[in-house]
Amino acid sequence: MDTKLTLRLDKSVIEQAKAYARTHQTSISSLVEAYLALLTRSETSAQIISPTVRQLTGVIDLKKADLDRENYHDHLAKKYQ
Repeated sequence: MDTKLTLRLDKSVIEQAKAYARTHQTSISSLVEAYLALLTRSETSAQIISPTVRQLTGVIDLKKADLDRENYHDHLAKKYQ
């Protein structure tokens, strides 16, 4: 059920929002609703991981990466002593 809501916003923000809505063929009401829904959704649904990212999980060995970083820092320290 849709319910009416009155907001007080800066005039320039309203004009920018109208232009954005026109460009994206939507309404300001739809933009505000989508934004508020995004803000209020639960933490678990906010952390949806794409299949591509899921495939890459675990590809880098963090212990080896830390060792490589330490070796690089040692190299720089010796180089610029």
